[in-house]
Amino acid sequence: MFDNKSILITGGTGSFGQKYTKTLLERYNPKRLIILSRDELKQFEMQQKFHAPCMRYFIGDVRDVERLKQAFRGVDYVIHAAALKQVPSAEYNPMECIKTNINGAENVIQAAIANNVKKVIALSTDKAANPINLYGATKLASDKLFVAANNMVGQGETRFAAVRYGNVVGSRGSVVPFFKSKIAEGAESLPITHPDMTRFWITLQDGVDFVLKNFARMQGGEIFVPKIPSVRITELASAYAPDMRQEIVGIRPGEKMHEIMCPADDSHHTIEFDDHFVISPSIKFFGRETDFHTNALGETGVPVPEGYEYNSGTNPRFLSTDEILALDCPS
Repeated sequence: MFDNKSILITGGTGSFGQKYTKTLLERYNPKRLIILSRDELKQFEMQQKFHAPCMRYFIGDVRDVERLKQAFRGVDYVIHAAALKQVPSAEYNPMECIKTNINGAENVIQAAIANNVKKVIALSTDKAANPINLYGATKLASDKLFVAANNMVGQGETRFAAVRYGNVVGSRGSVVPFFKSKIAEGAESLPITHPDMTRFWITLQDGVDFVLKNFARMQGGEIFVPKIPSVRITELASAYAPDMRQEIVGIRPGEKMHEIMCPADDSHHTIEFDDHFVISPSIKFFGRETDFHTNALGETGVPVPEGYEYNSGTNPRFLSTDEILALDCPS
């Protein structure tokens, strides 16, 4: 579906954007592949790796709606990956987080509708479910905006959806590169926030593949959630440094013991498919009735039990230390 199409990625110089770019260029023949981001150095560095004739690099910020409207001209599909993602940074710079994650989401929606973009998928996070930190709260607001945008489009054909998943193996600023840097520095111990803490775990490639598939699945208004394994933070540390002491340092501001991707309060909107869940919209869309139990690919799902919660602590699948290392270094 991406052959001879124009695709734009906001925040495209990040870990996800670069992997998505690599995958698109390997599997499809896009007409244009546009990377929109605000950092000229990261764009310069990315151009050294990805310089196919279809590539375009635009300097721009999702806070600037007029720039987005220019960049979205003639675009068929948009992946909205731009966000401020660091939990502590968001707590100390709340207005900056709101400007990018909420106002930026509104700007992406306006630009997509103005240019009749076919489909938009916004990247979300498990922290948007029952949020306790500002980052999660802004992403929940963003999710709500992208769901409601399917009403804002009126008689237009633009459709919006969101994808929510957990910690990405090895992404910039995440725990694995942090542990590796501490090990390389010769640290005597690895800091562990809490011995019982768990997180959902996904590889960057699996995240990219899930988003690609959901462009074909989506009808507009869904929040897609993949079925992925969990890890215990202590086992994560043991996988990379089995002989290193673990020092309990306490939970940081805005952190949860376990993450949730499908809250119990949304169970009456949650549909289970073979390899994923869909949280269907809680609002009605003007002028159309959609059965979210069957997606655009013809896959069918069933409602989850009342009160069901998809929680990293009660997830039926946990990775062993060997599996953790295998995901980090795939064959």
